[in-house]
Amino acid sequence: MAKIKSGQNVTKKDTIVATAAALFREKGYAASSMRDLADKVGVEAASLYNHIKSKSEILQDICFTVANRFINHLEKVESSNVSAIEKIETILRFHIHQMIHNYEEVYVSDREWKHLEDPYLSNFQTTRRTYRKRLASIIEEGIKSKEIKNIDAPTAVLIMLHAVAGIESWHRSTQKIDADELEKNMVLIMVEGLKK
Repeated sequence: MAKIKSGQNVTKKDTIVATAAALFREKGYAASSMRDLADKVGVEAASLYNHIKSKSEILQDICFTVANRFINHLEKVESSNVSAIEKIETILRFHIHQMIHNYEEVYVSDREWKHLEDPYLSNFQTTRRTYRKRLASIIEEGIKSKEIKNIDAPTAVLIMLHAVAGIESWHRSTQKIDADELEKNMVLIMVEGLKK
């Protein structure tokens, strides 16, 4: 029987989760089976259960790992002693980097979270809402300090997050610009658009 191959400093569970993220992005969570995952990993389906309990556990792992990464970054930025516009730019760049370099798992976390089961589903929904509110608070802070135009902060957050989610089409494009150029253009359009 084949063994799960894992790289240096990568556990077998990490390998399974990374493979699952690619599979869920490609086929969707609902249409992906444990057998599909076992085929991608190159093992019998039964041997997956030595490392994970269920498909739903994998989705929880992906969603909350990504969410915690974003929250930890947000907390560092919130406590930094820089202007609101610099905070927004730093957060935006982080989002872009994550969508470029950790595409599969960020995509799954953003699109497939609806398949989580409670209490994980309601916990994740609360986490998403809170994150957006905290981003909006930074924009409101910038409006008060006259750095940012007098706009509706929650709407600005939605536009920014949807623009970053649109990097999915960049991944699928056959004639795409360089990743650094993509980041530079997105920051220029969105951050400059906020400035007063």
